[in-house]
Amino acid sequence: LLNSNVVNDLILLETMMDNMTGRQKDACMLVRMLALRGLGNIASGSPEKVRKHGAKLLASMVNGMDDKDDPHNLVALEAMSSLSKLLDHVEERDIQSMLLHIAIRIRPFFDSEQPDLRQSSIVLFGNLTKFSEGNCEVFFEQILNGLVTLLLHLQDPKPEVVKACKFALRMCGPNMGCEGLCDMFLNHLREDRSLHYGEFMNNVCKHLMQSYPEMLNRLILTNLFYFKSNWVDIRAAAPMFIGFLVLHVDEEHCQQVDLDQLISGE
Repeated sequence: LLNSNVVNDLILLETMMDNMTGRQKDACMLVRMLALRGLGNIASGSPEKVRKHGAKLLASMVNGMDDKDDPHNLVALEAMSSLSKLLDHVEERDIQSMLLHIAIRIRPFFDSEQPDLRQSSIVLFGNLTKFSEGNCEVFFEQILNGLVTLLLHLQDPKPEVVKACKFALRMCGPNMGCEGLCDMFLNHLREDRSLHYGEFMNNVCKHLMQSYPEMLNRLILTNLFYFKSNWVDIRAAAPMFIGFLVLHVDEEHCQQVDLDQLISGE
């Protein structure tokens, strides 16, 4: 019903929205999940109302992501999917105060064993970058925190997760302050284009080490974590990533590398 504009004609929207918001404290997890789906559907049925009630709707989605009684993350998944729908219609001032909290909260889902959680969280992260202008430095830190993961998951076994990573990286590109990297993401990560991963990563690492050589150790440490990944293609991609980083860094910054740690792979 909330997916249809008929709720406006029947002057039911506000009443239904209040009822759905109230259901977020329901003892039944399925009810909480479906309440969030209904609230997210307002983006399709009454997008102009999303602008009016943006702060309330966003608060509901954040509460859903923080649901404490959600062992399989079904409520969080619904919250992330619905939030992605709402973001096209909310006022920027309503999202700005929650931007950092949401970005930090969804980051662990990038490596979830559940592919739908990986996909939804990564798509949502890409959508959040639209609002990063006012918090450029703060959000840039979140992009750097997620960059290795997004690049490695281009080798994800699930095509829908790979597609989500391509989207998120294309969205992150303009916020990274590196024109070469931005162009690479826009040109090579189009949905309809196949990717030669090794060649792509070689060029990405070249741009990373030209623009952010001081990030070398941080990028290496994040990659080391993926040496123990459950996905064989990601396990293989992580040492290749490190190899290309070390190949392209200049001598001055080589001292950042802890060779003992690197050789032991820990």
